[in-house]
Amino acid sequence: MRFLVNCRDSGCAARTGTLQLPHGDTATPVFMPVGTNGTVKALTVNDLKEIGFNLILSNTYHLYLRPGEEIVKKAGGLHRFMNWDRNILTDSGGYQVFSLSALRKINEEGVLFRSHIDGSRHFLSPEKAVSIQVSLGSDIQMQLDYCSSWGASRREAEKALDLTAKWLDRAKSSWEEEISHGSYNGSLFSIVQGNFFPKLRKKSAQICAESGTPGIAIGGLSVGEPDEVYFETLAYTAALLPEDRPRYVMGIGTPEYILNAIENGIDMFDCVLLTREGRNGRVYSGKGPFALKKAENASDFSPIDKECGCKVCKEYSRAYLRHLFKTKEILFSMLASYHNLYFINELVKNSRRAIEENRFLDFKKEFLSAYGEGKNE
Repeated sequence: MRFLVNCRDSGCAARTGTLQLPHGDTATPVFMPVGTNGTVKALTVNDLKEIGFNLILSNTYHLYLRPGEEIVKKAGGLHRFMNWDRNILTDSGGYQVFSLSALRKINEEGVLFRSHIDGSRHFLSPEKAVSIQVSLGSDIQMQLDYCSSWGASRREAEKALDLTAKWLDRAKSSWEEEISHGSYNGSLFSIVQGNFFPKLRKKSAQICAESGTPGIAIGGLSVGEPDEVYFETLAYTAALLPEDRPRYVMGIGTPEYILNAIENGIDMFDCVLLTREGRNGRVYSGKGPFALKKAENASDFSPIDKECGCKVCKEYSRAYLRHLFKTKEILFSMLASYHNLYFINELVKNSRRAIEENRFLDFKKEFLSAYGEGKNE
């Protein structure tokens, strides 16, 4: 992987770049749709290409449990298994283990956990996480990390940071060995932890920078903290990271969070929110998100967003989409998910254009002003 910074906005840390990856170049900043089980729910790979995505995310934990890494490997890797010829980033499984706290035990060797599917016991080490992601054929893979929750004590945060650092050394060694064999060319990203303690964040950022991994992710955010704490911690951490490597914030998907991340020099982000909300009847527009199920949409024959150029807004009315939702038609999930991902991808594309024109802060202000108008529609 190579990362090129193409343009910087003089008013903030926002920047555009190019990720040169094994399955083609990707412009940054970039939003990655989440295909947890090797599919972005309700969408085909052709839908994703039509919208304009070159990089998606899949989940190591879920694919490891089902169908299993050996099945995917026999298929020729995840790209062939899901018929996707563009890039894939896989997480390490660390966040899923974090969220299943009642089903796991953590020690220096790794994580012993029970499957949420059948209760079977499994062990995930830093080396195993690398090995699974190699079997999947990830273009970008993440190190196994230990994420501590909002409200954790400093002692717990230090433990999580120290384990994550030790696991990074082991993951990097394992990854370098896989690369040396010549059959795998995916890149490894390290992950910053440290909870919400600035000194710990700084220490972790330095460890990640010194590790020399091709990219660095900011972890341990969006774990229940107030918005203001999130924004403050993100800005502080992003400023500590090297300029010459891509910066990735995991798990953000709302326009407010994405625009704030871009302003702070973040290059990559992902979230399940857009498709999940779409399936549940919440759609996005330039004047804010709204619930299609409301009675006021029953006879509204206008599109979701008159300014949107996606095929859903060109071809279907709010009234028809509401009808699909109310009758539980599968087509609704497909169309709403498509629209929401198109909307967020256009926002990121327009952000890149604004950076190139050296007017990102004005663009952000204008967008959020209009977006707030109909937020409670």
